[in-house]
Order: sequence, then structure tokens, then C-alpha cells
Amino acid sequence: MRILLALALLLAAAGVAPEDLDSQYVLQRYAVAIETVPTPKAVIYTFTVSQAGPSNIDQRHVIYRSGLHVRDETLAVDGVPLVHKIVTFSQREDRYEISRIAPKAATYELLFVRALRDGHHVDYQYEASPLVRGGDAVIDRVTIDGVKYLPKDVRFKTGSETAHGIAHVAYAQFGKYWMPVLAEISGVVNGKPARERIVWSDYRFPESLPPAAFQSPRPLPHATLPPM
Repeated sequence: MRILLALALLLAAAGVAPEDLDSQYVLQRYAVAIETVPTPKAVIYTFTVSQAGPSNIDQRHVIYRSGLHVRDETLAVDGVPLVHKIVTFSQREDRYEISRIAPKAATYELLFVRALRDGHHVDYQYEASPLVRGGDAVIDRVTIDGVKYLPKDVRFKTGSETAHGIAHVAYAQFGKYWMPVLAEISGVVNGKPARERIVWSDYRFPESLPPAAFQSPRPLPHATLPPM
């Protein structure tokens, strides 16, 4: 009995490959996970963006978001830290929010491709076919995490009259949230090659952010001299 127990512990420590789940069962769990994944009320994070092609960009930003309210602080340009950060304010939805990106049964058909071993669990890759044509970006493949049943990687094809290419967005777990960590796109714009890479990091999830964080500071009043 002790020998069998010791062998079981050794196999567990060695990370014996888990059994694959039925692909339809994975899709059922995926549908539930997408509908119930929480969205942070407030979030702070850093992102870097690099572009090469018709326009070249290399920047580092810190974002403060509360709902639609966004404070964007540019900290470095072309690898050089700014002495005075550039602060902009806007109201916009998060285009990379997982519930917006993830393909859903109402708009896509998912066909199982293969299981992918990832350490002590299995991920599941599906080919995505749009049920309704239209739009410049179409998802063609999604990899579903075998633990949380949320998209781990979403691949796109993009195309318009002036540009076309391929892209993907990768996600990972941060606490109870599922957030983007990497986006890459390569293609052709007006006949010239173009690339973009975005990396997200340093996620923080405060309970709330003060309204003043999303308001431009008021200028100081001009000093006036009292009448003589």
C-alpha cells in the first residue's frame, strides 16, 4: 500500500498528462464562462505599443479606467522617458475586454481542431467561422483555457481596401479577472508592410478611482494687483 501511494505521489509531482475533455463539453463550459466573467469596476495598468511601417511608434503608457472614463498618461516616447508626462482624458469602451472579443455562439460556429498540453492541464483549439459576414476583422481561431474555459488566444484576419493582415490577442488570469497581455498584428497597409505589438502589464484593481482622476486640473487664476 505504501509503495502504491508513493508511486501515485510521484506521478502527480511529475505532472502526468490529464485526460482530454469532450470538445462539446468544453464549449458548454466556455459559453457559461463568457457570460459570467467579471469586469473590473476600476483598473490601472501599464502598456507599451510599438509600430513599424507607414508610421513608427514606440511608447509607454499608464492607463486609469473606471467604466467608460479613461485617463491616459504617456510616460515615454521612442524609449526616452518624458520629463513631463502627457495626460489625456476620454470616454470609451475597452475594445480588448474579453466579453467583447470572445466569439459567441450567436455569431460564430466553433469547430474543434486539437487539444494542446499546457503543463498540468489541456487547452482546446477551435476554428471559428462567422455566421454573419461583414466587418473588417474576422476571428478564425480561438484557444480556450482548459482551467477557466475562457479564451487564452484569439486569432483574427483583417482586411479592407487599403490594408490586410493577421492578428492575435492573448489573455491571462489576474486575480478574478481575465485580462489581455499581448496583441500582435502584421500585414500590409497601402502596399507597405506594417507591424504592431502591444504588451499589457502591472495590473491593479482598486475598489474605485476618484472622479478627479478623470478631470483636467483647473488653471490657476491670474494674479491681479489691488488698485492704487
